[in-house]
Amino acid sequence: MKKINVICFLIAVSMFWGGTARADDNDSALESYNRTMYDINTTLDDYIMKPLAKGYRAVTTPFIRERVRNFFSNLREPASAINHTLQGNLAESGNSVGRFAVNSTLGLLGTFDVANGWGLKKSRTGLDETLAKWCVPDGPFIVLPFFGPSTPRNTVGMVGDALADPIYWGKYYATFSEDWERYSFYYGLTALGFVSLREENLEFLDDLTSSSVDVYGTIKSAFIQNRLKLNVCADKDAADAPASYDFDFDDDEDY
Repeated sequence: MKKINVICFLIAVSMFWGGTARADDNDSALESYNRTMYDINTTLDDYIMKPLAKGYRAVTTPFIRERVRNFFSNLREPASAINHTLQGNLAESGNSVGRFAVNSTLGLLGTFDVANGWGLKKSRTGLDETLAKWCVPDGPFIVLPFFGPSTPRNTVGMVGDALADPIYWGKYYATFSEDWERYSFYYGLTALGFVSLREENLEFLDDLTSSSVDVYGTIKSAFIQNRLKLNVCADKDAADAPASYDFDFDDDEDY
């Protein structure tokens, strides 16, 4: 019940923040904060995440890294199932449940995508998309500490989806003799998910950095453009328009 109350609170915050905050991307205070936080995140990435990602790549093989990516991708299926239901897509919800059941068992904890070969194709969604379909405003572009580009609604969506993550619940129901083991399990797997995602995007981010004069401006424009397809209540014509960028910030980012 407490988790339901948290989600309801987050939805209320998203509606209030998105509805009352001016989504003026030229607001000087917000722009100053965003650029400062982007610089901080870039420094953290240069000294922590990027070296970890390179080290992870150096000590693993492509086969192992694919198994790890599949494992974390499978953990997103419960959130997709819940949100497909909230969006009224019961068939897609059943598909996500089936994928999770098959891949968690026959697919060895999701490390192999057996369900895809059975015709159960991945159909990812989340609370952010659910709130968009409920016409909750997106709000202004913001840069979060560590997590990077976001909006108030997207932030609420990330938190809500995290509450549906089996790893989150695993730390409560798995058998641990000590609390440190419980939290080592949770934070260790979560950290591995972030490192895996960073490794997957090493070349992409290097190319983006080297080819853009204003990397922050490029990322901001691309992020806003790609979110238009979610904001169908705000502007159906813009949502149907093709994105003017070749990359999608929401493309199978599991962590």
